Amino acid sequence: MQPWLTELQQLLTHGDAVVLVTVARVEGSTPREAGAKMIVTRDSARYTVGGGHLEWRAIEIAREVLRDGMRAPRLRRLERLSLGPSLGQCCGGAVVLAFERVDVRDLDWVAALAKRVQAGKATQRSVSFGPLHEPVRLADIDEGIQAPECLLWDGAGFDEGNVLLTETIVSREFPVMLFGAGHVGTAFARVLATLPCRVRWVDEPGAPFPPQVAGTQSAQSTQSAQSAQSAQWPNVTIDATNTPEAAVDEAAPGTAFVVMTHDHARDFALAERILQRDDFLFFGMIGSRTKRRQFELQLGAHGLDQARIARMVCPIGIDGIDDKAPEVIALSAAAQVLQAVEAARAAPAAVPDQPFSTLQPLTDHDPHIS
Repeated sequence: MQPWLTELQQLLTHGDAVVLVTVARVEGSTPREAGAKMIVTRDSARYTVGGGHLEWRAIEIAREVLRDGMRAPRLRRLERLSLGPSLGQCCGGAVVLAFERVDVRDLDWVAALAKRVQAGKATQRSVSFGPLHEPVRLADIDEGIQAPECLLWDGAGFDEGNVLLTETIVSREFPVMLFGAGHVGTAFARVLATLPCRVRWVDEPGAPFPPQVAGTQSAQSTQSAQSAQSAQWPNVTIDATNTPEAAVDEAAPGTAFVVMTHDHARDFALAERILQRDDFLFFGMIGSRTKRRQFELQLGAHGLDQARIARMVCPIGIDGIDDKAPEVIALSAAAQVLQAVEAARAAPAAVPDQPFSTLQPLTDHDPHIS
């Protein structure tokens, strides 16, 4: 799900009127890409269109639109802002920002778009900036389109009233399967909760999962626990199971697997199961160089070829980050997963048996070094 879309739906459901700000066009060097969004309410601004003076000016304009829109439903406005001395910024480019006042009357298209994104359907959203204040339109697009796009069709110019904003909205979430609910696993899950991904967090029943995600996939607990999960870590689902290896087989193609358990034997069983697949995005495991060498020998003895084994990133983490604190390991590992995601998107036709990243850090992050 797009975080801004989830938040927008919640605000409208509660009866709030807000302004949705979209980077409609970029010219030259800019801090954010076309399609980036911010939500502005009477007393807050959420998400970002670039920060600095640009964002302060965007918030100022949005509040004007919010106020003026009380007399004109579906009020919309376009502003071109140069990122130079006048805004105290040195990017040198320019952006066109689109401002849309939305309220409970827009809840239908917002809810419909949220449902489509949740189902993985790519959607084109069209917004007219003409004088008629036409409703937002949603349309299907070709299934093969995977990348978002934002285009501003301005015809003879903004003043002619024939400007149309069209944007392709697709889910950019990637699946992550995390094994282990210890200190490092929890720190890693906390980072993942802030990223555009869907996390299935696996450990045995009774594992010390934090209260933010107290519900479980196998046996949901109280309604209040479910509400806490939805409110605080909405993209994380817990799976408390005695057969974590089976979860590997259930993972979708393109999943990033991260193993952070406290049990060497379980780590090995998971590693073998994961490496038997040829469609995963990334496989990283906490450990030491000694652990890696032992696993390489054992995996080879079990019939796995060296090309497959080479895809195992162990020790996990970016080279040069040596601190062993759980939070530091978590950030380093998350960055490494994001590198794999970016590499996969840049080369979608990559051969599955080739690793997205084989960089190995020089430090050990193994809480049970042997």
